[in-house]
Amino acid sequence: MNHAVDTDPGETSRAARQEFKREAIEFVKMIVWFLVLFAILRTFVVEGYEVQGDSMAPTLTDHERILVFKLPHNLSKLWPFRGIEALKEGNIVVFDSLNEPDKRYVKRVVARGPKRLPSNKVEAGRFGQDASPGEAITVKFEEGKVFVNDRRVEETYLPSDTPACGETCPEAWTLPPSSYYVLGDNRPVSKDSRSFGAVDDDHVIGKAVFRFWPLGKFGPL
Repeated sequence: MNHAVDTDPGETSRAARQEFKREAIEFVKMIVWFLVLFAILRTFVVEGYEVQGDSMAPTLTDHERILVFKLPHNLSKLWPFRGIEALKEGNIVVFDSLNEPDKRYVKRVVARGPKRLPSNKVEAGRFGQDASPGEAITVKFEEGKVFVNDRRVEETYLPSDTPACGETCPEAWTLPPSSYYVLGDNRPVSKDSRSFGAVDDDHVIGKAVFRFWPLGKFGPL
């Protein structure tokens, strides 16, 4: 003989509410972890930027979107990773404006200053207390070309008819320790180290490595 089992509607309702509550909590936890991971990646690893203006044309043009890889540069600031060469001549970098709050620039590294010496190896010299005189790195312009310590910079990324410094070439510039001399590829319109000087390492955000918009130009830089 079969016996019917009565189910308490109240218990069924409570069980359903508890299950819904558990699933809602798990969903919120997942969202929170996702946001935390996203914030960590965006702050320390990689971040997207929109190019504004044509100072890097034809390499990058207005409204194109790029990914900036931050991790190597961030690691290079930490003592165990001081030997990492995060940025090299020819790299495209994004950095904070030296005198305009909340503004960032994208330019190309033409020269790097000497490495900043550890505090226990400080040597006084013409560059202050951070580097020795023998490490001087100087950028100058001659006959429409860029020279770093009298070595001509081969700027193969520029169109053949692009002048190295525009209409007026600035005086020679000696780079302080841990700084970068940056130039826009579109020299006639670019605001760069010719006007505001070398960019200190602390202002650099990271290296531009990939263009993801427009889709027709999708790919590494």
